[in-house]
Amino acid sequence: MKTMKNIAAMFAVLTAVTFASCSSNDDTIPVDDDPAGSTDLTGNLTEDRVLDPSVEYSVTGPFLVKSGVKLTIPAGTVIVSEVGQDRYIAVEKGAEIDIQGTSTLPVIMRSENNAPGDWGGLLLCGNAVTTEGVDATAEVGGLIYGGTNNNDSSGNIDYLIIQGAGAQINSESQYNGLTLYAVGSGTTIDNVALIDGADDGVEFFGGTVSVNNLYLENNEDDAVDWTEGWSGTVTNTYVLHTIEGFSTAVEADGVNGNPKLVNFTAFSSTGGTALQFKKESGATITGLSLTGYETSIDMRDNGPLSNVIIDGEIGDPNTTYIAPPTVDVSMFAWVNSNQSGSEFAILEGSITTTVTLDPAQRYLLNNAYIVQNGGKLIIPAGTKITARDGGTEVYIAVLKGGAIEINGTSSNPVVMSSQSAQPGDWGGLTICGDAPTTEGVNATAEVGGFIYGGNNPNDDSGNIDYLVILGTGAQINSESQYNGVSLYAVGDQTSINNLAVINGADDGIEFFGGTVNATNLYFENNEDDSVDWTEGWNGTVTNTYVLHAIEGFSTAIEADGINNNPTFTNFTAISSTGGTALQFKKESGATMTNVLLTGYTTNVDMRDNGPIGNVIIDGVPLSSPVDDVFSGTAVDISGWAWINARL
Repeated sequence: MKTMKNIAAMFAVLTAVTFASCSSNDDTIPVDDDPAGSTDLTGNLTEDRVLDPSVEYSVTGPFLVKSGVKLTIPAGTVIVSEVGQDRYIAVEKGAEIDIQGTSTLPVIMRSENNAPGDWGGLLLCGNAVTTEGVDATAEVGGLIYGGTNNNDSSGNIDYLIIQGAGAQINSESQYNGLTLYAVGSGTTIDNVALIDGADDGVEFFGGTVSVNNLYLENNEDDAVDWTEGWSGTVTNTYVLHTIEGFSTAVEADGVNGNPKLVNFTAFSSTGGTALQFKKESGATITGLSLTGYETSIDMRDNGPLSNVIIDGEIGDPNTTYIAPPTVDVSMFAWVNSNQSGSEFAILEGSITTTVTLDPAQRYLLNNAYIVQNGGKLIIPAGTKITARDGGTEVYIAVLKGGAIEINGTSSNPVVMSSQSAQPGDWGGLTICGDAPTTEGVNATAEVGGFIYGGNNPNDDSGNIDYLVILGTGAQINSESQYNGVSLYAVGDQTSINNLAVINGADDGIEFFGGTVNATNLYFENNEDDSVDWTEGWNGTVTNTYVLHAIEGFSTAIEADGINNNPTFTNFTAISSTGGTALQFKKESGATMTNVLLTGYTTNVDMRDNGPIGNVIIDGVPLSSPVDDVFSGTAVDISGWAWINARL
């Protein structure tokens, strides 16, 4: 995040100007009227206090605004908490807080490290109704909350950023970024950003308070959570999830106070659940836009779905609610986050004509994106496609008769990756052609039941130039997985140059028959084979570099089936963890020139005792798996900086 440094610097300039020209009008920035003037915020505040925006405050322990007392925090004030379980700011029942941030000078509350779980955030305790009754006891510090006055006021919050909250209270619970205990509707809360919390962004424990303009980014549990019969309204909510393992965009629990969400936009690049309702909970939602979630609605305890009303109709868990954003993230420019979900366009469904992507646009591959017979997908240089961590549901496929053009360059490669680039996150790229395969004409692929194979060795499925793929290898079934790139009977008029496949859970590239050739291939830490072929593939690969730095991979090369004698020129494979370099099954073989193998326990494995003479190295058939012929010159990848491209 660059928020804090930028705003602090901006404030330093504006403060100097303000104090040089201030007058006794309402625009004058108030200063700290605490006689002690301490910058440590801890203990009990027993008389009204106005903080000084020209200094930085530190939360060094629980800081409690006692009943009858008001804490005023002017625009531009920065409060930095020490890291610790008992570092938080709490406004007790009967007290008030007045946070006077502006769009140019928001109030900032953060931890020293800006890391999730560092501190306890901000808590308000009110006198409104909660199902826990009057004078309930909070799980935080034994704070008392709840009463009978739904119009109660705990003060005002304008333009507030809270970062790094979510400290652990005990084994069962954590702090939220903003916690609202029975806060009444007389409290005004507008323009709040809750970022990088280890628990919920905001949680409502009963009460009637409403919120306008709420931004929540990468909170590790729920973004918006409520329980105990909260019945307020949140207008204009933007939720962004780009990390693994979060819980939900909304979690609701307990009785249904029928709160309202007006214009709720949530974006995930890592799947997950959007809206979860427990027990009898529900809500009335208008203007819902969900993108990238695996589950739209989860009625966790089989409560009445009729309690969830979305755009005037009962919610439907079978509906994705994918729609254009109902909240423009630019309204949160004051947050200055480095991430913006609204920049993503969705890729899914079928292509039947020609579709050209825009390299200035960020894309989310939300589900299968399939180029049909007669269709063409053009991906210009510099395009970045984020694949949802959706396993086998998420992939790009070019069917027989379709085409793809990936037009990356060395300075602007195309990148396709899951957000975390971890093995098995998604399904990669599959291309089906009309060239020969030993499976015959119109064979059926294990991926999607796609049809491939024919009689045209010169078939053209398009081109791949400068493509980096990360995080593929989703599990199809107990026997098979997706590869980074799967080429089913692809013909030799298809051009493949400069391809990197990294962190795949299965093969880097696999050729299922066909005649296609490739140049400049880079494979790093693919967990099965780097290069795999079967079904009589007989193309040529020039300049291959394989790197193995993880345990348990299969091979640098696995070949299976009949031997149609494919050719490899300049093949380098390096392992720091042993393993097998070249494995040939059944009758398979290859002609290879300039091979360098380093660090493998086994260089050649003739798995089924096929003819070793089918493996030809530098013009000479192998006579033994231990022939010392694998000390060629390494492929020079010093100019392959493009392989380091990421999202």
